[in-house]
Amino acid sequence: MTGAMTFTEPTERTELRAAVSAFASEYGQEYYRARAKEGAYLTDLWKAAGELGYLGVNIPEEYGGGGGGIGDLAAVLEELSAAGCPTLMMVVSPAICGTVLSRFGTPEQRQRWLPGLADASTIMAFAITEPDAGSNAHRLTTTARRDGDEWVLNGRKTFISGVDVADAVLVVGRIEDERTGRLSAALFVVPTDTPGFEKQQIEMDLLSPDHQFQLFMDDVRLPADALVGDPDAGLLQLFAGLNPERIMAASMSTGIARNALARAVDYAKERTVWRDTPIGAHQGLSHPLAQVKIELEQARIMTQFAALRYDSGDDAGAGEAANMAKYAAAEVCVRTVDQAVQTLGGNGLASEYGLGAALTSARLSRIAPVSREMILNYVAQQSLGLPKSY
Repeated sequence: MTGAMTFTEPTERTELRAAVSAFASEYGQEYYRARAKEGAYLTDLWKAAGELGYLGVNIPEEYGGGGGGIGDLAAVLEELSAAGCPTLMMVVSPAICGTVLSRFGTPEQRQRWLPGLADASTIMAFAITEPDAGSNAHRLTTTARRDGDEWVLNGRKTFISGVDVADAVLVVGRIEDERTGRLSAALFVVPTDTPGFEKQQIEMDLLSPDHQFQLFMDDVRLPADALVGDPDAGLLQLFAGLNPERIMAASMSTGIARNALARAVDYAKERTVWRDTPIGAHQGLSHPLAQVKIELEQARIMTQFAALRYDSGDDAGAGEAANMAKYAAAEVCVRTVDQAVQTLGGNGLASEYGLGAALTSARLSRIAPVSREMILNYVAQQSLGLPKSY
């Protein structure tokens, strides 16, 4: 039907998926696990992916990117994750920060940051969560005040990914309207070597090369052009980055689920216990694996739909779809990894198979970057029109 919306991915994206899958298979889960155990980042993979243009597929062509959409970048992350190399910095650097700067940055800001985000020579982190704010962005206490031609930034942030490998952090704060005194959201680019900017790593029971940090900003002085876009449009700019964040998080979850399911299926095809029949022939194992396969494909379609809405310029529709995709993908990720462990039995927790560590990573997907409860609140209020409870 002419003009009908389709979920068939374009040929270019299908080819992109195949190329990224082949590339990531050269690294794989063993590489990821080794780097995580060393406490190091996936630097070799990141640089190579940047040189091949995979990290900048959503960045405008005039700044060295591929000129594609968030759907293309999400496909890259899903394939990396399916190959055993999920990384939160793809959610953060090219997706959130790249999108916000592409849409709202000044020409000078775009020229300063986007080429590096595209070719992996620059990494940018994103800081919104605070110790006393959590999911409530209206309680953010990080503030910036004018001092002549400069901004002075003060505040605290927590659970900020990848600050150790970042060149700068896109910080969400609040500024006071000089006319009304009202505080409004604002975004600032803060180089990590700025005086007064300090980081402290948070020890986690999570085997990951993406480390988490607390940030301390005490009288951090920034030039006037550190402010991104229009302060009167701060929330609009913020959500322009958060919708891609949810789409990317969903893609990482579906990739992790694909990896776990493939390991479980391969094992179930070969493992024999009773006579010569593989355990995968038994419905006690085959049906749960079939069930998560169905749910996985549903989550993938929802994620592609969300990306399509966002890339078509429908920010409102993308918000609903992105939240639903993130919820569906996180839920199936948890169930798939758990079922994969159950399929392998004791081997499911052996380091050789990598599923034990994936249990923690999968569980995290229900919490971050937005909790399942906040997504359910959003759907209840925005999609169903139910009254707000908080």
